[in-house]
Amino acid sequence: MSLPFELVARGKVREVHAVDDDRLLLVASDRVSAYDHVLPTPIPDKGRVLTALSVWWFEQLAPVLAEHGAEHHLLASGDELLAVGVPAELTGRSMLVRRLEMLPVECVARGYLSGSGTHLYQRTGAIVDVPLPAGLVEGSRLPEPVFTPSTKAEVGEHDEAIGFAQVVEAVGADRAEALRSLTVALYRRGAEIAEQAGLVLADTKFEFGTSGETLVLGDEVLTPDSSRFWPAMTWSPGAPQPSFDKQYVRDWLTTSGWDRVSPPPELPADVVAATRDRYVKAYEQLTGLPWR
Repeated sequence: MSLPFELVARGKVREVHAVDDDRLLLVASDRVSAYDHVLPTPIPDKGRVLTALSVWWFEQLAPVLAEHGAEHHLLASGDELLAVGVPAELTGRSMLVRRLEMLPVECVARGYLSGSGTHLYQRTGAIVDVPLPAGLVEGSRLPEPVFTPSTKAEVGEHDEAIGFAQVVEAVGADRAEALRSLTVALYRRGAEIAEQAGLVLADTKFEFGTSGETLVLGDEVLTPDSSRFWPAMTWSPGAPQPSFDKQYVRDWLTTSGWDRVSPPPELPADVVAATRDRYVKAYEQLTGLPWR
């Protein structure tokens, strides 16, 4: 569906439109990506779930941001967007946000060992420059949440973990310290809320920009696409944990015979339905609200 705004960027999942010099419209699609490919089969409601969950989280995290002298970029969502000229069919998957000067690092917080963090730890006993205790395994809870930033890769490339010194080089010492402090604080609050909902927030990534001198939280926040959520009741260190994200899609692709080079295959209906169910359950369990 066309919009009365200039398309300024198109990612794997989102389109970004310029509303005016100060505002952008982020539109989340139902596309799903895996292994650096956008799959041909959409996941129904995925864009709406990601948007609704981000909007909810921005509200939950506002006090933490205020404590750190920071803000978030959300200006309006839902039916409020009709007044801006967004068609009703797209209001549920769109956010009107402030245009920011985005910072060139991904701010990753980890409270548990998983994924790429496990691989780095197994090789060196650390995640880049963050040493960790001996004897940890996949799924282990860390003594304290840690800040493990990464590069912000171009489309088709991989993010790479970097040390804190590289963050300082990219944004300056004071800004780097502020990013580390705020990232960990936001993770702690997100993990508290998730725990109350019966979920483990294993790790997450945040993106920040600036508006003048103010640090502003942007992009999406604490969604299954940017975070690992595990059911708390089944958490058991020593193996990969079941998660509320597109891991179900990755697992199917791994066993499908696809070579990860040729165009990816269509997803079977049962994989689509099960993946949608995971996104919806994440929303319902975190917010306590029924999906509509």
